[in-house]
Amino acid sequence: MMTYQDFIAEQNVADAIRKAIDQYQTTAEYKTAVDATEYDAQRNVTINGFMRLIYTMQGRTVPDPTVSNNRIASNYFDMLNTQRVAYSLGNGVSFAGARQVQKGGSTVTVDETKDKLGPKFDTDLYNAARFALIHGISYGFWNLDRLYVFKATEFVPLWDEDDGSLRAGIRYWQLSSGKPMTAVLYEEDGYTKYRSRPGSKRELMMVEQKRAYKVQTATTEADGTHIVGYENYGSLPIVPLWGSRKHQSTLVGLRGAIDSYDLIQSGFANDLQDCAQIYWLVGNAMGMNTEDLRGFMDRLKLWHVATYDADNATVTPYTQEIPYAARKEFLTHIRAEMYESFGALDVHTVAAGATNDHIDMAYQAMDDRADDFEYQIIEFIQQILALIGIKDMPVFKRNRVSNLKEQIEAVIMEAPYLDDETILKKLPNITVDEVPDILARRDAEGQNRFGMGNEEENEEDENDQNEEE
Repeated sequence: MMTYQDFIAEQNVADAIRKAIDQYQTTAEYKTAVDATEYDAQRNVTINGFMRLIYTMQGRTVPDPTVSNNRIASNYFDMLNTQRVAYSLGNGVSFAGARQVQKGGSTVTVDETKDKLGPKFDTDLYNAARFALIHGISYGFWNLDRLYVFKATEFVPLWDEDDGSLRAGIRYWQLSSGKPMTAVLYEEDGYTKYRSRPGSKRELMMVEQKRAYKVQTATTEADGTHIVGYENYGSLPIVPLWGSRKHQSTLVGLRGAIDSYDLIQSGFANDLQDCAQIYWLVGNAMGMNTEDLRGFMDRLKLWHVATYDADNATVTPYTQEIPYAARKEFLTHIRAEMYESFGALDVHTVAAGATNDHIDMAYQAMDDRADDFEYQIIEFIQQILALIGIKDMPVFKRNRVSNLKEQIEAVIMEAPYLDDETILKKLPNITVDEVPDILARRDAEGQNRFGMGNEEENEEDENDQNEEE
């Protein structure tokens, strides 16, 4: 895999980009990311490549046309990764620097950091975190006012050999093998765009010269809007987000269990389809030779009917049952092992009506993995904030099931000792983003009631005064 020092040592930049892409696509990290994309789309690479084979008379292996070849792929890889991301980021992210201000006679919460990150930051961060789990790493490109996410299957990182930091990178894409490839080289002093030459799938040429990340413009009545200068960030505006401290895809630990689960399911379906629930044994059939016996069995499998002409032959019917209990038990065992090793919550293990203490115990493993994952997200967000020039700390509200009634009752018991905003933030059925709007509406309703009360009192005073006169 090419490093940053290897890249800058190359004489021709276009050739170096092509070489970096080719080398990157041979790495184990890239191949794992490609396979993880397939598993995430519920396309099990192992099960799709499985084929039952038979040997011919010449000793060659060919696909067996007489057997079923069902391929049943489970969706556990997507479900487990989605659960981990949604647990930490399903309610978005807020920041510790949020403060309360008076606006229009009411108290509202202002999160200046969140406002500067833009309205789509929660969505972009969610996507970045999800790809970080699936591929092991994702990359966030801060482009002035929004975060853009690059997947590991489309971005070549150029790491520094000395300190391991990301010094440059190449994002590339190609609609199909017959279409031109586009590559963008991101460096600390700007980005340059390349595209494959017409008629050549491998040779790249520059189509846009290096441009700065920030363009300064000025507007006048006489000249309109025009560019007055260019500016870059203090460092590369692309930040890596690791899925865990292991720096590897979650597929690495799950693949064997998922393959076993899918193979057993597929094998069970194949056995049910191939099984002759009622079959016959033919006795005194004048001694079939190997070729006759093979033809007899093929006819029985394909047409479920086979005949043999023989004197004094007997036919005895039998029934056949597929072993079910052992396979079902093993599937249940594998499923439980996947949830436990991943640190996810299997809702089937939580009894209906369980107290919050029991639910908290079920969430313990998930909390531990979420802590590790959120450390990676915190470091990622703080590097993004450093590019903007902001110092703040992200705050997560985990998305978890609970005994809602019990939790609300606990908050109500604490209510006399808490302010309105804290009470709303503690309620499990209210998100952090809803709190400012609720407080604002409550203040507005209070002012309306207060104003109406004063008007009624003034009218009563005027009526009393008129009666006295």
